Amino acid sequence: MPKFVYDFSEGNKDLKDLLGGKGANLAEMTNLGLPVPPGFTITTEACRHYLAQGTVPEGLDEEVSQHLAKLEARMGKRLGDPDDPLLVSVRSGAKYSMPGMMETVLNIGLNDRSVLGLAKQSGNERFAWDSYRRLIQMFGKTVLGIEGELFEAELERLKNGRQDTDLSAEELRGLVDTYKGIVREHTGREFPSDPREQLDLAIKAVFDSWNTPRAKLYRRQERIPDDLGTAVNVVTMVFGNLGEDSGTGVAFTRDPGTGRKGVYGDYLPNAQGEDVVAGIRNTIPLQELERLDPKSYRELLDIMARLESHYRDLCDIEFTIERGKLWMLQTRVGKRTAAAAFRIATQLVDEGLIDMDEAVKRVSGAQLAQLMFPRFAEDAAHRPITKGMNASPGAAVGKAVFSSERAVELAEKGEAVILVRRETNPDDLGGMIAARGILTSRGGKTSHAAVVARGMGKTCVCGAEELDVDVVNRRFTAPGGVVVNEGDVISIDGTTGAVYLGEVPVVPSPVVEYFEGKPVDDELVAAVDRIMRHADSVRRLKVRANADTPEDAARARRFGGEGIGLCRTEHMFLGERRKLVEDLILAATPEERQAALDALEPLQTKDFVGIFTAMDGLPVTIRLIDPPLHEFLPDLTELAVKVATAGEAASERDRKLLEAVKRLHEQNPMLGLRGVRLGLVIPGLFAMQVRAIATAAKQVPNAKAEIMIPLVSTVQELEIVREEAQRILAEAGVDAMIGTMIEVPRAALTAGQIAEAAEFFSFGTNDLTQMTWGFSRDDCESSFFGKYFDLGVFGVSPFESIDRSGVGRLMRIATEEGRRTRPDLKLGICGEHGGDPASVHFCHELGLDYVSCSPFRIPIARLEAGRAAVSAEGSDSR
Repeated sequence: MPKFVYDFSEGNKDLKDLLGGKGANLAEMTNLGLPVPPGFTITTEACRHYLAQGTVPEGLDEEVSQHLAKLEARMGKRLGDPDDPLLVSVRSGAKYSMPGMMETVLNIGLNDRSVLGLAKQSGNERFAWDSYRRLIQMFGKTVLGIEGELFEAELERLKNGRQDTDLSAEELRGLVDTYKGIVREHTGREFPSDPREQLDLAIKAVFDSWNTPRAKLYRRQERIPDDLGTAVNVVTMVFGNLGEDSGTGVAFTRDPGTGRKGVYGDYLPNAQGEDVVAGIRNTIPLQELERLDPKSYRELLDIMARLESHYRDLCDIEFTIERGKLWMLQTRVGKRTAAAAFRIATQLVDEGLIDMDEAVKRVSGAQLAQLMFPRFAEDAAHRPITKGMNASPGAAVGKAVFSSERAVELAEKGEAVILVRRETNPDDLGGMIAARGILTSRGGKTSHAAVVARGMGKTCVCGAEELDVDVVNRRFTAPGGVVVNEGDVISIDGTTGAVYLGEVPVVPSPVVEYFEGKPVDDELVAAVDRIMRHADSVRRLKVRANADTPEDAARARRFGGEGIGLCRTEHMFLGERRKLVEDLILAATPEERQAALDALEPLQTKDFVGIFTAMDGLPVTIRLIDPPLHEFLPDLTELAVKVATAGEAASERDRKLLEAVKRLHEQNPMLGLRGVRLGLVIPGLFAMQVRAIATAAKQVPNAKAEIMIPLVSTVQELEIVREEAQRILAEAGVDAMIGTMIEVPRAALTAGQIAEAAEFFSFGTNDLTQMTWGFSRDDCESSFFGKYFDLGVFGVSPFESIDRSGVGRLMRIATEEGRRTRPDLKLGICGEHGGDPASVHFCHELGLDYVSCSPFRIPIARLEAGRAAVSAEGSDSR
């Protein structure tokens, strides 16, 4: 029979799959001899069984009983004993940190009898009743499914403007009775008084919390697999709400916002458990603890240094002080902002804790992308209406909204919003994802809003205490009587904590200016430069650009592009040139058709000269015209109305255009006359483009052209076009590779045959994904993808990241069979996936030669190619 329960002394930090991150790290701290309250962990295997079968696995109850008995013997107390009760907390803990997304219940074991024993043993009646009301409140919401606002409303009514620490023992006793009434009214039963029943129900509730909507949403946002499950940690309670010599806090070994070294965190005297993260009361800086409790402060600093050295990374620590005794409740590798990630990685290299390979693995392309976003300009015309804590950096502008639901509603309409709350809680996750930024009037840098925003790379300002946030009436009032109603535009600066009324202009980030080649004297840019240089030195994958103009090509080179992987020639036929394409379509004789082609050729040649010149000897893959010709013609309805209303006065050209539009109209043009089919059906079209490429290549020294035939399904199509192209190139005396895009499933499945006529493959994963899934990209993302995400059909859009098991398998078949036929076959990818971090790793695993993406994403692809090279199993920064 498998083992489902582990004492903290039995695990270690490498067992996160089995014990979850919290359980594994509690075990690690226990093994290090740190002051950890005794306890045990129920494994993720037990959770997965429960979620699949609806019941706990056979033998789990007995194992829990055995470990509980050992815990009771060690502590010299029994769970819920009336005279001297052992109390425990029940805490979730998945492999990957999911702050606030799953459940915790404190003070398990309290009831009407044991609360009296707790009061007697502690000598503090107020503390005992405060702990009991917390149990009923958390248990009622988490385990019994009662709306949390019902409890909060009664607490706020009783406080009447006071702090919760101002409530007397008698008032808290009355609140317990009120809370019991809420439980009775909304569940039809009394609050469970049996301590073991409380424990068992709490364990199941934590298991169930893995599948709450907010947990699913968070996993989808962070790309965490749905099948991992959560562990459950049963921990002996230690109390921070015993008086002013007690408290609870969160600490970081470095600043998670900037990466700078120093004492960083929040502390809340006379508080318990989740009070700091929940932002219910504004905290004091951790440095204040030195004045309040010098002994605990010094011990905490020693432990922080020890943990950072042991984990070789920024550590996030939760602790409680119980009457002057320090207890460690949790540690984990801390979430951090993008800027902090780059700074900390290079700092740890300089301190000798990690090497540069590890530093590259410690950052991600997604974090680099965040650093490339614009920032607010220093504009004297805009003065802050208030300032809060700079919880998560960035510049965010949007309409103020006061509920998560409203944020989602407006964001779905394409509007930018800032979510404004007194404090956020896990139920606000949907709105936090939808918003451009988050503003709260309560809470510190370790509050729920701050921690989640940093993890998502979302701009956040917390603890703006001067704001009076009125959620009911959807407005807030700032100093000086400034009132901001829902829908008013505000700007928040997560780097400085400033809040502005109206839209503040933005300027490029210093990281973008660095990639543009401008001199930037900046500590963060220096860290980015070190890591990028090392990533470039170790990566195997080349990185090219999708670029259609000399301007795009030049920017791609500045950003580190090593060629062009996709030059889309159809973009060169728009604007004033559209009339020439119309002439080509309307040509009634070979002579008229040739005249139209002759008019287009010098224009195409000029385009290619500009691009070859900008790339200066780097390879340029030019895709011959791909989209259906009707895209270059007027809209059928508009043209028909124009001709009809003109009547006899309609021009002959408009009449011919209308006939052509009707003739070329297709029910499904994306599967119709396009790509290689155009080249075979319209004589001279592809030949004109190849001649233009050859002429341009002769004019530009060191030009390196690669001609790509689109939408090939069979080798015969490619052979016909290739033969004509080779003849033209030979006549011009130009050497150029000829290859094809693999974007039709049949092409991938017959890649061995196609490789006989192709010198390179470039995977067009946009179309390959559409055809493999049978999805229309233009329609599905707005029609049914939302439902597919909710149902768990997939966790990330296959148009965003390569579907490894479907599209990826086709790519693997094409790679293996193509190189079996032609060992020196060059392989690349030119779909939008070429800049997606996970897809870059997949391309590295497949053995592709390069990825190609938009110029702005080139640095991201470079970094991820380096990360793939130094990490045999890929990498994971969660």
